Amino acid sequence: MKVLVLADDLTGAGDSVVSFARSGWSSLLSLSGGWRQEPAQDAVAVTLDSRRDPRAAAVTAQAVGDLAPDLLYLKIDSTVRGRVAEQVHGAVAGRRRSRPGAYAVLCPAYPAMGRTVEDGHVLVEGVPVHRSAAGDDPVTPVEQSDLRALVPGAALATGDDLGTAIRRAAEDHDVVLVDARDQADLDRLAAAIADIGPDAVPVGSAGLAGALGRAWRAGPPPATLGHVSVPADGRTLVVVSSLHPVARDQVAELERAADASVDLLVTPAERVDGTADRRARELGARAAEVLADRSHDLLVLVGGDGAAQVLRALGATGIGVLDAPVEGVPVGTLVGGPREGLVVATKAGGFGNTQTLTQLIGAVRGA
Repeated sequence: MKVLVLADDLTGAGDSVVSFARSGWSSLLSLSGGWRQEPAQDAVAVTLDSRRDPRAAAVTAQAVGDLAPDLLYLKIDSTVRGRVAEQVHGAVAGRRRSRPGAYAVLCPAYPAMGRTVEDGHVLVEGVPVHRSAAGDDPVTPVEQSDLRALVPGAALATGDDLGTAIRRAAEDHDVVLVDARDQADLDRLAAAIADIGPDAVPVGSAGLAGALGRAWRAGPPPATLGHVSVPADGRTLVVVSSLHPVARDQVAELERAADASVDLLVTPAERVDGTADRRARELGARAAEVLADRSHDLLVLVGGDGAAQVLRALGATGIGVLDAPVEGVPVGTLVGGPREGLVVATKAGGFGNTQTLTQLIGAVRGA
């Protein structure tokens, strides 16, 4: 059976579908609604660009209902930025077109990146998410850490028999919350979701996606993963649209390294209301111009809005996702357009530490 990942932005789609790739699923990040084209890949991620969309509920409901996949995963931000409640309720409404008993099972935990869910609250490195950098996000700030407040009407399922607890909570609620402090908790949750079947619509981040990739797949994962690399002496273009302070610290570290083989295109750090989309389009057009001379063999995209615009400007239809040499940063090759085959990495702005971009470039170049 195939799995469809519906994500609220492009980098989220990538960091989730690569989790399936790591479990042996052939994986594609589609930029053109590719699910309708019956792709050959087993796992396909499609971005709905719904993080800031006031129509997020309707957009998500229509996508889920119309595409009607065998297996569905709704990817949201691990720090619950954006219109999470609308996305979750929209997914339930869409799934009920074919499965009247459907309900959402929500757990945005990503322990490998320090994001956990404890007593229904989202924490970042042990700090309530609204007190972390996500609380000061210049575009989609988080004002609350309690998922019961962020997603009204949701109920927390607890107990040793997780599957039974989820089913009981779902008798009276459309959304069931589940805690996860570590990867073992996510593995138990994925096993429960697989046992319940398609009525349970899993909602979370790349953490739960990885666990589901293993729980849903028949047979052991492959002994080796797909791998992409580029010459050690090549050139890298890094395009940064994210305003997240983590992304800005990573850019500063790259600038301190003064590596002449790395070129940077960065959206100005100041926020100007109403110009985010225009700036992303301008960044995309500029990146396409820089890449036209074919002197770069590695493209790194930081921030979902800008990443989508760059890939559209390049005429790409997707990314064949292979692996994540650095946690949370998928790498693959462009599908479609004049730069087809170009090695590309996508990274959410808030992921990683100051060294993440430096480590990524070194890993792909074999340094």
